[in-house]
Amino acid sequence: MLSDADLRRARLRARPYKLWDGQGLHLLIVPNGRRTWLLRSRAGGRERLVTIGTYPDVGIEEARRRADLARVGLPFSDALTSKTFEQCARDWHALHAPHWSTVHAADVLASLERDVFPAIGGEPVAEIGAPDVLSAIRAVEARGNGQTARRLRQRCAAVFGYAIAEGLRKDDNPARDIGQALLPPRLSRPHPALTSIEDCRALLMACDLFAGASEMVRLASRFLALTAVRLDAVRGMVWDEIEQHAGVTVWRVPPARMKLAKAKKEEARFAHLVPLSQAAVAVLGRAAELSGSRNGLVFRGRAQNSPIGERAILDLYAEAGFRGRHVPHGWRASFSTIMNERRPGDRSAIDLALAHTPKDKVEAAYNRAEMLDQRHALLEEWGALLCG
Repeated sequence: MLSDADLRRARLRARPYKLWDGQGLHLLIVPNGRRTWLLRSRAGGRERLVTIGTYPDVGIEEARRRADLARVGLPFSDALTSKTFEQCARDWHALHAPHWSTVHAADVLASLERDVFPAIGGEPVAEIGAPDVLSAIRAVEARGNGQTARRLRQRCAAVFGYAIAEGLRKDDNPARDIGQALLPPRLSRPHPALTSIEDCRALLMACDLFAGASEMVRLASRFLALTAVRLDAVRGMVWDEIEQHAGVTVWRVPPARMKLAKAKKEEARFAHLVPLSQAAVAVLGRAAELSGSRNGLVFRGRAQNSPIGERAILDLYAEAGFRGRHVPHGWRASFSTIMNERRPGDRSAIDLALAHTPKDKVEAAYNRAEMLDQRHALLEEWGALLCG
């Protein structure tokens, strides 16, 4: 059992720690100096934490008296049944993770485990104040990770919002307003991209002349440029995704390889249709000759059943003399910039070709026009510009 001397001798540490008294009663000491009496018990088969009070306002004898009352379900001053921040965060994450992509769900939890739980994870969610959260977020900011710090603040605010809704703390969100005490965001840097058709042609020509890359990688690069889709869609492309629509060759990109919410990735209706230009169809023909078949992956890597490497096209551009000037994702910006300048009246079709969702949510819900003919014309013109 603890003594007054034990409590007085307790020093702050870099991480939260507990001093146990017995029968679930313990003092939680966190780096910011807060010392909270907690009682761990079980009720109805579920574990619960009861906040008994804060030390030194509540001494050891008073903490034991309150713990005895709490064990038999009797009320006492300052009692508040609560969970720790970490428990609430994990409950919140479990609620939302099924609706996120696997990668995003893992990233959210990892960021909390790495940067937030060590600082405030062990504290009762009802007892945490804005300075506590700010201290944890500023530690991330001090490492030069301002964007990560802002994302963490948003995630913490969501956890506290969940706790409020569950009745685990009063109606105040300590992470909501601390953004005013964080550094303003830096200007974002867009992906390097060529924005003149002359430079785009020069890149493709330089790639064709570079013998250090396999022909399959060069073909995948050209197909990526001609379709302006995302790299993952091209790397995972299989021959069964090629269809014919009214005489036009169309690539049906499955939603699983699109940048979509997890729920949409499982719905076939969110597939993205890409009408292919003659130049793109010619690329597919050459890829089929290299592979010797039209089965499985279109752009195969060294192994028969694996795609080209994730960095293969990026490395190709660097070796061809365009390091820092253009990246695979940059073709989307190239297509958008050049075609919007040439066809300012076709912005909607250009956005649809890029699989961009309308900003107007009502329009996004009701306007399902595919504009295949218009997009086919756009991509034919784009192909002629690149390869002409």
